[in-house]
This record gives sequence, structure tokens and C-alpha cells, in this order.
Amino acid sequence: MKNLKKKLRIKRLFLLTMLLIGVIISYKKMESSKIKIKDKEFTNLIINNTYNYQKENIVKQVVDNTIRKTDPIKLMKYDYQKYINTNDTKEVINEETNPIIYLYNTHQSEEYKPSNYAEFSVNPTVIMNNYILEDIFNKNGYKTIVEEKSIKEVLNNNNWNYTNSYKASRIFLEDTIIKYPSLKYFIDIHRDSVSKDKTTITIKDKNYAKVLFIVGLENPKYQDNLYFTERINNKINELYPGLSKGIYKKSGPGVNGIYNQDFSPYTILIEIGGYENTTTEVLNTTIAFSKCFMEVINE
Repeated sequence: MKNLKKKLRIKRLFLLTMLLIGVIISYKKMESSKIKIKDKEFTNLIINNTYNYQKENIVKQVVDNTIRKTDPIKLMKYDYQKYINTNDTKEVINEETNPIIYLYNTHQSEEYKPSNYAEFSVNPTVIMNNYILEDIFNKNGYKTIVEEKSIKEVLNNNNWNYTNSYKASRIFLEDTIIKYPSLKYFIDIHRDSVSKDKTTITIKDKNYAKVLFIVGLENPKYQDNLYFTERINNKINELYPGLSKGIYKKSGPGVNGIYNQDFSPYTILIEIGGYENTTTEVLNTTIAFSKCFMEVINE
């Protein structure tokens, strides 16, 4: 009788072990089947707003790295060809080694509303704005580079918490200006954390994600940054009334107060939309901002 009970216990233990192994194997397979798409490739997907293809086919294209070879302009439903090859671009530096615009995100993980590709472990973040702007600026002759290094990695390597993100992006700024001394304009792109009713506007039957500019008053030369930001904000109000929520001047306890704007008088911090805005709304605004920004630096 004891031997029988012992055999039953061994059998149950064996079956339980096999079941556990099966669960682990299934989980590993599911994890490996998730498709990880880089931010630039994802941007090329979301700017194709027509969604004429099956998702599986589009994702396969990305995995096969064919989207990267495709001109994003050709994929876009939007007509911003009129923003390309604008006249009298005074700031143009055509050499690839002499960019004048630097795009980065101190808070790289800020996300927008989950997209149609969420099932493929892909969610839109503020990084997508960089690549859209890069494409537009470059095609207008304003050589632009995008920061692709990880803020999180810098924080982890230095045992810094999230509040030190501006220290991390400062490292990127200082490293980049050494490599590209021609840089003049530095744009730190963020996303707001308020609800959609406060971050969305309809202009001429098109939905946009509102923008908000931040200027740190603890920068000793903040007036220079404020003046440049005001010029951009005024241009947005002129061309897209209501799109900008204005300029938020920040200082005092509990805030950064500088936001690396002491790095250059042409360093700006802009929040595009909020966590509930769609990729289409954000895209519309990014295109609008690019037009206003180019007009200002071309004046």
C-alpha cells in the first residue's frame, strides 16, 4: 500500500513537472513571437495613415527592413510637399557633417494613445515626432540629426532616478555639440499628462494635438530662450489659432527650472499633445510645428 502511494506521488510530481515545463516553453514561444519594432521604423508605419495593407503584411515589411528603405513622404496620406523645397532658406547647410538642428527627448518613454499596432508590442512615443521632423527639415535643406541613445541607460549606469533625466540629456547635448559644432537649434520634445479635452483642437475640420512650451526661469539667460520661444509660439498662433496653449514659465521648488536651456539661447522645450492623443493628431501637429519653426528660423 505504501509503495502504491509512493508511486502515485511520484507520478503526480512527474505530471506537475511536465505541465510546468510545458507552460514555460509556451510562454517563451509567445514572447519570441512578439515583434519588436524600432521607433524610426514604427514612425514610418504610423505616418502611412491610410492603413491599406493587412497589419501582418506591414509588420512583415518592417521586420524585413523594407520600410526603412521607403521614402516616408511617399507613404504619407498628408500633402506637405508644399513645405519641402521652400524658398530663401537662409540657414541651410547642406553638408551631411554640418547639421544645424538637433532633436532629442529627455523623457523618451512618454507614450501616446496605443496605436493599431499595439498587438505587435508597438506603442507610439514622443520619439516618433523626432523622425517626422527630421524628414521634413532635411527635405527643406535644414540638416537635422536625431538623438538615438537611451536616456534610461544613462540613468541606470549612474544609479540616477527619473528626476535626473535632464542631467542625462545634458550629457547627450555636450557630447553632440563636440561632434557637430555646427548645431544651432536644440529641440527637446515631450508630451503633456493632462486629459484629451485639454490637449486636442479641431482646425479646419482636422484634429490636432495642442502644444505647450516650457521656459525655465532659473536659467540666468532665460530671456534669450523666452524670446526665441515667443517667436515660434506667435507664428503658431498666427497660422494655427488655438493650437498652442502658450508658454509656461517655471521656477521654484519641485521643478527643474532650467531644462538645459542654458546650453543655448536656441534650446526649446515643447510638449506635443497628451497621453490620449492619437498618432494622426500628433502627426498633424508635428507637421504644423515644422512649418512654423522653419518660417521663424528663416526670418
